[in-house]
Amino acid sequence: MMMCSAAFFEKLVVDLLVAMGYGGSRSDAGQAIGRSGDEGIDGIIKEDKLGLDTIYIQAKRWNGSVGRPEIQKFAGSLIGQGAHKGVFITTSTFTDGALDYVDRIDRKIVLIDGERLAD
Repeated sequence: MMMCSAAFFEKLVVDLLVAMGYGGSRSDAGQAIGRSGDEGIDGIIKEDKLGLDTIYIQAKRWNGSVGRPEIQKFAGSLIGQGAHKGVFITTSTFTDGALDYVDRIDRKIVLIDGERLAD
């Protein structure tokens, strides 16, 4: 996974969420955005086939643990988008501080580490 490009990984994550049943078909369910100036959002996907809510995605290919500062940046990106739900996916792990932070904020952020991603 670490050998693929960031753009490939971001598209893969969106495709995986579509395969899990979010948003319906690939063409209308979500899009990989990740590019310079993406404001911390790598992808967007509809929560369901009706598109009742939108989930914002951050995908990181990291070797070290993702800490609270990265999660705080993502939460700030959600606020900037007027979003309430996000998924932060990494190839590595999350620190205890990151896990604690998502439990205490009013935005719903699901953290998926490399082990859970592989499952």
